[in-house]
Amino acid sequence: MFIKRKPEIVVISDVHLGTFGAHAAELSEYLESVQPKKLILNGDFIDIWQFRKSYFPKAHLEVIKKIIDLSSTGTEVIYITGNHDEFLRKFSDTQIGELRITDKLVLELDGKKAWFFHGDVFDVGIHKAKWIAKLGGWGYDLLILINRFLNQVLVKMGKKKYSLSKKIKNSVKNAGKFIASFEKTVSDLAIENGYKYVICGHIHQPKIIRKTNKKGTCLYLNSGDWIENLSVLEYEDKKWSLTYFSELKKQKPLVAAVTVIKKD
Repeated sequence: MFIKRKPEIVVISDVHLGTFGAHAAELSEYLESVQPKKLILNGDFIDIWQFRKSYFPKAHLEVIKKIIDLSSTGTEVIYITGNHDEFLRKFSDTQIGELRITDKLVLELDGKKAWFFHGDVFDVGIHKAKWIAKLGGWGYDLLILINRFLNQVLVKMGKKKYSLSKKIKNSVKNAGKFIASFEKTVSDLAIENGYKYVICGHIHQPKIIRKTNKKGTCLYLNSGDWIENLSVLEYEDKKWSLTYFSELKKQKPLVAAVTVIKKD
């Protein structure tokens, strides 16, 4: 009999259900393997920016069903809003059974304060020119669709898959600077407010790293995304781990394979 893993907290962000890029089937498989005490959906879970009636396949609905199933069997589900699902911010602080919608979350984990939020509030570009950001979202979705077709061809030819979006991101000189600036801004604010953990998403860059400045230190964590990285954060036994679905799949049956672990 398959026994589900029971981490204390699971954090998932940037799933973008309703877009071509969402890896819904893989996420359903992951959700089937865990029964956390808390499931935190840290923004952009459903992509309302790009939502269309003609595209919300069964696999995407299955993810929602899995979450409802977890909620009905004791998991507390906390939906933190992001920029792609900002429509839900008008329902912030709404509680429906075991499901809560909020804009940010603070928890005390083994005597240490943890601050959860999506991260778009620190993205100046989104606030200054939202229409450009939305247009970029459509372009990104189209790029992912083209990339999937390309990878199908490459696999049939016996070659490795290739990420067009990662190649483009890596070729943009300012991309690295933006990510570093984002991490620094978030961490500095967390340290200033006495948080020992700061957990976000938004930039699709999974990471766990210790950040230190003159005022103190904190652990910066980013859960990544389920478009390219298929990554998730888990908290168990007083430590955080960053896990990739590709590593989980190497295990039979599906169990945790931690790729990065940082002790606080």
